[in-house]
Amino acid sequence: MADAVHLADLWLDEVTEFDSGVTSTAAWSRAEWLESTKERWQVLVEPVAEHVVGAMGQAMPEEAKAMAGPLIGMLSQLGGAMFGQQVGQALGGLASEVLTASDIGLPLGPDGRAALVPTNVRAFADGLDVSYDDVLLHLALREAAHQRLFAHVPWLREHLMSAVASYGAGISIDTAGIEEQLSSINPADPQALQDALAGGLFEPKRTPAQEAALQQLETTLALVEGWVDEVVSQAAAERMPSATKLQEAVRRRRAAGGPAEETFSALVGLELRPRRLRDAATLWGSLRSRQGVEARDTVWLHPDLLPTAADLDDPLGFREGQELPSEISDEDFDAALRQLLDGEKPDDGPAAE
Repeated sequence: MADAVHLADLWLDEVTEFDSGVTSTAAWSRAEWLESTKERWQVLVEPVAEHVVGAMGQAMPEEAKAMAGPLIGMLSQLGGAMFGQQVGQALGGLASEVLTASDIGLPLGPDGRAALVPTNVRAFADGLDVSYDDVLLHLALREAAHQRLFAHVPWLREHLMSAVASYGAGISIDTAGIEEQLSSINPADPQALQDALAGGLFEPKRTPAQEAALQQLETTLALVEGWVDEVVSQAAAERMPSATKLQEAVRRRRAAGGPAEETFSALVGLELRPRRLRDAATLWGSLRSRQGVEARDTVWLHPDLLPTAADLDDPLGFREGQELPSEISDEDFDAALRQLLDGEKPDDGPAAE
């Protein structure tokens, strides 16, 4: 694994302005993936868990509350524990599917650690008409590219995690639906409650604000995955005959998701698939072909410079007609960036371009 990541970094040096972001490598078991990503999963899931515990007590019909008496507090705790069990099972399912530390686009592992899950990599390779070594190297390229991006775009990691946390904090639980279902459940029967949980008792309901937040998050995830897709394609094109086949296999896998991703989506309401990966990869590739690698990579200087969902609707037109000047000083660049972020119209001259 370490050799594959090292070779991947050498190839990536030629296709991106960003230096290597890898400080260590690892070959994780499925259990090690869970343990290494647990801390950040807690940040993502806890807001929903809090809603579940609160909704349990609020949604209980008055007659049931009277029957439950002192058991009501225990019942709420039991609901939270059972929801946690459901999330744990979903994450256990994900552990059987993920290929690398950054496989779902979120920075879940320790900073700078490029990790692959060999058991899952081999299972993925078994379904392809490609050698295991090529599959391993292609996935190492993707993992190393993710690490470069997160290492050299300091705001991106927190931007993504905060967006997911904000999305989760705003999730609403359908208390009316819970009340209707709980009215027929015996409060003293834990098995009946667990059966209701398994049937989607606490499935989150999205509000219009949540839909808007989800679209913004999915756009950012698509831009991350699209950039990785673009630089890996450039790095492997002349060196790996199977690169195109592997690229398409990874794209289809990310677009379709798996059973564990569907379970996680039902529980937390968050879909981990970048639906617009192809559009984002086309946008980054078009920008590179027109203005060069530097122009493509400097878009990551600030979140306000990133393409929007509307830009993904016309990926070939992003920054069309905005050519880079032959020379630009640091002062000119900083001045133009300040004007852009402040919403001012740039002055004529090199910085304006």
